[in-house]
Amino acid sequence: MPNTANKALGLLALAGVKPYQEEPNEEYMGEPQLEHFKLILDAWRSQLRQEVDRTVTHMQDEAANFPDPVDRAAQEEEFSLELRTRDRERKLIKKIEKTLQLIEEDDFGFCKSCGIEIGIRRLEARPTADLCIECKTLQEIKERQMAG
Repeated sequence: MPNTANKALGLLALAGVKPYQEEPNEEYMGEPQLEHFKLILDAWRSQLRQEVDRTVTHMQDEAANFPDPVDRAAQEEEFSLELRTRDRERKLIKKIEKTLQLIEEDDFGFCKSCGIEIGIRRLEARPTADLCIECKTLQEIKERQMAG
């Protein structure tokens, strides 16, 4: 089972940065913090774009016309799964770009529901978060109640 501490550091390692260490009396989402998150988001977006490009190349290279319908169906299923994964990644790239735009507009790091600070550690774990933990928990409870 993967260690959750290592998973949380995955994006930080990808960007080649260490967890942000706040200075005493440092302004929340000041320039150093915003630069930290820009690095993380840019590295993540770059990695996702490379995966999309790799998929296109892979599908072009692997495309074959199998005479056996079972082989053809297996290949189509594999391609379908890859395309679904890439579609999720494209949506994530759009969310990353939206988050980078929030950084440019100086509106990053605050809950869109209640307006409080989301927190450095939460944002390092999920840089595209736009809700604080309390609001996200409430949203999930409401979703479960509506579904159930």
